[in-house]
Parts: sequence; structure tokens; C-alpha cells
Amino acid sequence: MKALISVSDKRGVVEFASALENMGWEIIATGGTMKLLIDNGVKVTGISEITGFPEICGGRVKTLHPKVHGALLGRRDNPSDMAQLSENGIGLIDLVCVNLYPFEATVAKPDVTLEDAIEHIDIGGPSMLRSAAKNCKSVTVVCNPDDYEPILKEIAENGNTSEEHRLQLSAKAYTHTALYDSHIAEYMRRQAGLPEKLFLSFDEVQPLRYGENPHQKAKFFRGPVEYSYSVANARQLQGKELSYNNIQDANAALEIVSEFEEPFCVGLKHMNPCGAAVGADVLDAWTRAYEADKVSIYGGIVAFNRPLNAETARALKPIFLEIVMAPAFEPEALEVLSSKKNLRLLEVKMEKRGEKRDQYVAVTGGLLVQDADTECLEVTDAMTVTKRHPSARELADLNFGWKIVKHVKSNAIVVVKDGATLGVGAGQMNRVGSATIALEEAKAAGATEGLVLASDGFLPFDDTVEQASHYGVTAIVQPGGSIRDEDSVKKADEKGIVMLFTGMRHFKH
Repeated sequence: MKALISVSDKRGVVEFASALENMGWEIIATGGTMKLLIDNGVKVTGISEITGFPEICGGRVKTLHPKVHGALLGRRDNPSDMAQLSENGIGLIDLVCVNLYPFEATVAKPDVTLEDAIEHIDIGGPSMLRSAAKNCKSVTVVCNPDDYEPILKEIAENGNTSEEHRLQLSAKAYTHTALYDSHIAEYMRRQAGLPEKLFLSFDEVQPLRYGENPHQKAKFFRGPVEYSYSVANARQLQGKELSYNNIQDANAALEIVSEFEEPFCVGLKHMNPCGAAVGADVLDAWTRAYEADKVSIYGGIVAFNRPLNAETARALKPIFLEIVMAPAFEPEALEVLSSKKNLRLLEVKMEKRGEKRDQYVAVTGGLLVQDADTECLEVTDAMTVTKRHPSARELADLNFGWKIVKHVKSNAIVVVKDGATLGVGAGQMNRVGSATIALEEAKAAGATEGLVLASDGFLPFDDTVEQASHYGVTAIVQPGGSIRDEDSVKKADEKGIVMLFTGMRHFKH
């Protein structure tokens, strides 16, 4: 039995080759792989000894030879194929271990040239993978070091891999080369000035019981990059499988949590916050968020930006919730919540974000792509457009409200006081309607003075300012940008309300 090994990612390859050699396999290798194996005591046959031809063109041509591809593609059950191989002195190769030059990493370098990029396009590697994968009935193809151990185990037990396993490895190899080719195609199209062609790669995480509604089928897929504040990369500690709507809500909650450094909690329902607050600690944040809206949180989800302790877990336990998320759960907290078998507990990596992300939205027959809205300007006194400037307390609440309203569906209005939401108006066709909902919620909670109002888009008229003045609002933050901004500023001055323009809109259609 013969194995041809030529890898860029050399993790575990010495151990893999040594194990094959110890089981009686002949090891064939190329270039740097051959040197590494020899240096580590593995007996290796160089590829030139197989082909009878030297590596040429600076290593561009070394495995593109009939004695390689004939050895891989020859059908063992086809007498004609076997006769032709014999006539031409071509022996069989039973296993190919290849992974490819890191093209994506190469072109990600800021100083990469087209010439450098082209030299990192692997030709022989994909060709060997595809040949071996095509003949998976007889040939084992491996392109991922994670597969070394199960392959060795199977060979040790049975003398070779099973046909079923080889089919799986073949599929992995074609996936590997397809992704590799897509990176090259994207880069070369950019260099050639051709319209972008979008290649997306997502791996199935799990099928879902249904989609947004019971009659819709659905699956959950994970992308290739592991992000912070990501439900796709969360670790589920207990509870039922996540549903389609669970995942949507969890994502929305994590987007809000990512905005805050101080201890923070948000309760969320149907992708909108129903209560959010900062606090002295995690329990205080939960208590204040819960007090903001005890009704809507029923059957919702809760997310924290601090590890969940036992005291807070005991406060959560009596309430019906779908999901609780945190960067960690103390053992005592897990014990407290363990009796609620259906409650989903998600441990989520929460590190400071800095990465640029794309956001995809499907439309019939197409896809909208935009930069994810990861920016959120700090609200400062310099943004004031009224005669009166905000107090320190008002400025703190303006910042808090601005971070929350960013994540509420339009037309969004959020009313806050002392670092906690009092009213959330969302999803209305006009801004006054949203303001009415948020202000009435605050009034029902007994809050009638010292309120701060945040709006995700500009105020098109002065009517929202007039309305806010009757409910005890003393400060408003909004993007500005209306042709009637002066009307709103004038009305704010008339009512003694502070108004700040951020210059950045956070509209969620």
C-alpha cells in the first residue's frame, strides 16, 4: 500500500506518516513535506523517483504526471485500466494526503502583489485531490488533519478504510477544492475589474423543527469565521434545541449586549428589547431590566454581559423564559436552573468587537449585502443643538438610550431614566405612534419627570417634541438630518428640552 503526502498545513503529518509506515505502507512525498518527514525519521520515496522526472519550473510542475494521476485514477476493477498501468510501469497509490497553499491568507496581506498571489495558486495539489476523490471507490483522500486519527484507527483495525468512509472523505476533498477555487476566483475577478461574484460557505449546524411558522422547513448554518457575541458559536449547556425564532431573538439580544461595558442585562421578545438596564452588578442589572416590563418578558430571552451567579439564577428561576445567555455560568447557578429542563442556557464568547462583518438579507431571487451596523457614536455635550446643555445624569441616559434604540425596529423610540428603559415604541408606520407607545409605557410605570427620549431616525416634525414635553421628557437624542430640524430645535428650546444630534442614523427597517 502506498500513500502520497504533500501538505501545506503540517499539523500531525509526521505522526500520521510514521503510523502508516509502521503499518507497512510506503510513503511518497514532495518538497518540504519530504524534508520534514525525513528529518523526523520517516522513510520516504521522493516524487521524482516515482515519475522519473525532476521538479521543474521552480516547483510549479512536480506531480502533474501520468505516473501520479494514472496511479490515482486507475480503476482497480477495470482490466483495461490495470493492463494499461502495467504496460506503462505505473504502480497504484492508495491514499493521498494533500492540503493546499494558503491562498486566502496570502491575498489578505496588505502588501501582496498580483505576482505573489499567482505564485501561491496551487495546481498540483487540487489536481491530486480531485483525482483521488474521483476514484474514492479505491483511493482514500484526506485534506484535513482532523481526519488523521479516525483513518489510522480504521486502517489498524481493518487493513484499509471502508468504501463508505472514502466516499465521505471524497466529499470533503471536493468541498476543500471548491472553497479554494472560490477564493482564487474572487481575487482574480477583483484584479481583472470584473463584477464581483459572491461565494458563500456555511456549514449545517442542525435541522430545525420548523421555521418562522410550523409549515415552514428550516435549517441552521454556521459561517467559517468564529465571532464574539455569536449564537452560531455559542455552547448550549442545557435545554431543548434552539428554534428558528429562538436563534433570531438570541442574535438580536447579543447585538444589544455587545454595546455595553458596564454590568448590563436585556430582556428581549420578538427581536425587540422589552427591558434593559445597567446596574451595580449582574443581579442589579437583571432586577432593573425586569422591572422595566414584567409582562412582555414572559416567554422571552435574557442576556447578560457578566457571568451568571447563583443569586441572579434564583431571581430568574420563577419566570418562564426561553433562553438565558451569559459569557459564563457559575456552577451554583447551573445547579439552581438545572430543574428547568427546557430552559436553554447558552454560554457565549463575549470579547471586545473590532472585526468588520457583512450582513446578508435574502430577497426573492437575490441577496442584499451591507456592512453590519457595528458603529455607535458616544453621545457628547458637543452634539447639543439647543440653548440648554445636558446635565451629567441626562448625558449618561442619552448614551444609554442611544445604544438601545439602535437595536429597536423602526420607527424606534426609547424612553429611559437612570440607565434603564421605561418604554419602547417599535414597528410603527410613523414616529409619533412609536413615541406614544413608549411614553405611555413610561407613564404607566409612574415615571413622569426627568425622562430621556432616543429616536433611531430624525424627527420629521416638531410634534414628537411637543408630545414628549407633556410626559416629562427633559432630553432628546436623535440623528438629525430633517429639512425641518430647526422646527424641532425651536420647539425643544421653547419647552426647555435638551436636544442632541449624533449625525448617525441607526434605522432598522
